[in-house]
Amino acid sequence: MTFRNSTGRAALRRTAAAATAVGLTLVLGACGSDDSGTTGASGDDGFGELSVQFSWIKNAEFLGEYMADTNGYYTDAGFDKVNLVAGPSSGVAELVQGSVQVALNDAVSVGTAVANEDAPLKIIGTTYQKNPFTILSLADGGNIATPQDMIGKKIGVQDSNTSVFEALLSANGIAPDELTIVPVQYDPSVLVNGEVDGFVAYLTNESIIVANEGHEVTNLPFADNGLPFVAETFSVTDQTIAEDRDMLKAFLEAEIRGWTDALADPEAAVDNCLENYGADLGLDRATEIQSAKIADDELITSDETRENGLFTISAKLQNETVKSLADAGIDVTVDQLFDLSLLAEVYEENPDLMDYAA
Repeated sequence: MTFRNSTGRAALRRTAAAATAVGLTLVLGACGSDDSGTTGASGDDGFGELSVQFSWIKNAEFLGEYMADTNGYYTDAGFDKVNLVAGPSSGVAELVQGSVQVALNDAVSVGTAVANEDAPLKIIGTTYQKNPFTILSLADGGNIATPQDMIGKKIGVQDSNTSVFEALLSANGIAPDELTIVPVQYDPSVLVNGEVDGFVAYLTNESIIVANEGHEVTNLPFADNGLPFVAETFSVTDQTIAEDRDMLKAFLEAEIRGWTDALADPEAAVDNCLENYGADLGLDRATEIQSAKIADDELITSDETRENGLFTISAKLQNETVKSLADAGIDVTVDQLFDLSLLAEVYEENPDLMDYAA
């Protein structure tokens, strides 16, 4: 049985925090505060070039970025060029060393760098209102639909996911000795083969893969069970906020327009991905469309975005994210992690952007 991309985007996210800790100390020590990065010299009428670090390969996860590029929204916003840099990467080291100006990552990666390395980073918006982490199980196997269903079961947990999984247990009042933690890698065949009853996975990756192999699956999303931290966040340095605020606002405006197009017609956006961005990756169209629609319906749009616009993070969700990180042993405050003032200004200056669902 073949699992397409089974070590894909989920593996990246789950190794992000560990990779950050390994390399960031050297980066912080090597980079001076005057590093200007790779942004091209801005003329009177534009911002030059911008580089955006993707967290994973050029698949359906970044449809809004492709549409912003294809439909000229980056150019309209004043950029000569926007370089979409394929991962895998958490983007933290690249931000700090100045090789990119924006990184698409998650609150765990950024929060870890801020808390443990005093990295000068902020989240200025988020594509995903809900993170995609889940405990994946087979309906005719472990069938883990509630946190309490994990008790007495064998749960496959990757090394780099241990702290997040333990946070899930803590958030639901479950002691680690009430179940068996089985160290695994990122291939869900251990679940299908019955070696574990549950498996730490992504709703938009392994869950789809296993289901498409003909198995009925059950998901226990972390975001709905005590760990609602944001993911696919737009992260930048404090220096870029201070020195290139207008540039970041222009970027966010173009992003909103791109994601508005992607949400309006996800199949066309996937076709654009397959034809122009991920053409050499062997991506399966049906799987990418399915992933995109799950992301659109369950992760990207919410009551918050319908009321306040794409990428916004409510005060409640900011606080919930910080609490989620605290449960995972990551000690940061809301003010240390978030700066939503740029996005607020973008919507104040461009109220038409609010109507992404029109």
